[in-house]
Formats: sequence, structure tokens, C-alpha cells
Amino acid sequence: MTFRRGRVLPWVLLGSAFLVLQWLGRVAGSTRPERLRSLPGDGVVRRPQVRTDHARTLPARPETVWPWLTQLGWHRAGWYTPRWVDRALFPDNRPSADHLDPRWVGELRAGDRIPDGPPGTAEFVVEQADAPQVLLLHSTTHLPTSWRIRAGCRVDWTWCFHLTPVGPWHTRVHVRVRGRAEPAWLSLAFVALLPPADLVMCPGMLRGLARRVASDTTAILPIHSGPWTLRGLRLGRARCR
Repeated sequence: MTFRRGRVLPWVLLGSAFLVLQWLGRVAGSTRPERLRSLPGDGVVRRPQVRTDHARTLPARPETVWPWLTQLGWHRAGWYTPRWVDRALFPDNRPSADHLDPRWVGELRAGDRIPDGPPGTAEFVVEQADAPQVLLLHSTTHLPTSWRIRAGCRVDWTWCFHLTPVGPWHTRVHVRVRGRAEPAWLSLAFVALLPPADLVMCPGMLRGLARRVASDTTAILPIHSGPWTLRGLRLGRARCR
């Protein structure tokens, strides 16, 4: 009996760790009401096999947070993830930017493309950009082209950033991923691996974003985009104190 317990226990621990990672990778940082709420883009991917919800309250107004989202992307500002994540997952990308770059900050429109790899590889299409509340990204390109053509593999997923004011000087950023993969063997891998990967990626990105919007060195850029403007970033930060 002791021998059998010794053989079973590691598998029990491994299974428990997997379930914990799955749960945290789907809900870390978010509240139950947030997870139950409908967000823009929930209908883009039909019958999603996996969904994750992460959230964080940032020390800045939505108008201050929004410009940082407009410059996301490969060989743009990066994803604001920790440097070790950049090295591990995006070794060919530049380190995530610590400042607003006038080359990338600007107005996003539906149909714009945000690279997530070298030209001709992974990219996001902007499905919706309502500054400074909603940024909805959609991708079907996060697989090698040969997989899609020869094996009929497919990954279809959305990435929604939803910004809600919290009081006069804070913003709740809710990030939701909904995705589906085909065929069956790929969907199993997708469901098993996406939540743990998102547990590393998304909370790290939100922490990085929080640190950046809270920085006193944020540049004031003369950029206007629709109804919002970057004017007064320093003033807003000063009032937040």
C-alpha cells in the first residue's frame, strides 16, 4: 500500500497543480461580476473552447491609459511584460517601451493591423477601438502558415481591453481572451496551455502597464485622437497624488 501511495502521490500533486494553474490562468485578478459581464467582441469567436479574464486597477484615468494601448505590438512598444518574459517568449522583439513613443501612439481604427511577429507572420486586426474605453483585437494568424495550409489547423481568438473609470483618477482594466482551435488534437493543447501562459503574460502586462502610467516621467505628446487628447498627463498624475 505504501508503495502504491508513493507512486500515486506525485500524479495527484501534478494534477492538482495543473488544475490550480488552469483556474488562476482563467480568473486571476478579476471579480465574479467582471467574469459574468458581457464585453465587446464576445460574439466574434463562436463556441470558444477557452476564456480567460484578468483585471487590475491602474493609478490613472482612462484617457491616460489609452495611449499606452495604442502603441502595443511587435517592434513597437512591445507588451509591457517583464523582461524575462520578453526574452523567453519574444527573443527577437525589442524590450517593452517605458515611454510613449510618438511613432506609435495615435488613433486606432477598425481594420488596422498590429504585428505580433515579423512581417508575414502573426498579427492582430483591430475589430473595435472606442477611445478610451474599448480595444478589441482579433487574430487567426498565430500559427505557422504551413500548419494552416497542410494540416488544416486553425486558431481563432480575440483579445479585449475594457477600461472603466474608478473614481476620478483610477481605471479598472479588464482583459478578456476568448479562443477556439481546430482540429481536436490542437484544441486539447490550446485549452491546456493557454491559461497557464496567460497567467504569466496578462498579469505581468497589467503590472507593467500600471508602473508605466504611474510614472512621473510620462511625456506630454501633442497627439489628438477623436474625442480624447494626451494633454494634461502630468496634471492628472499630480492630482492623483
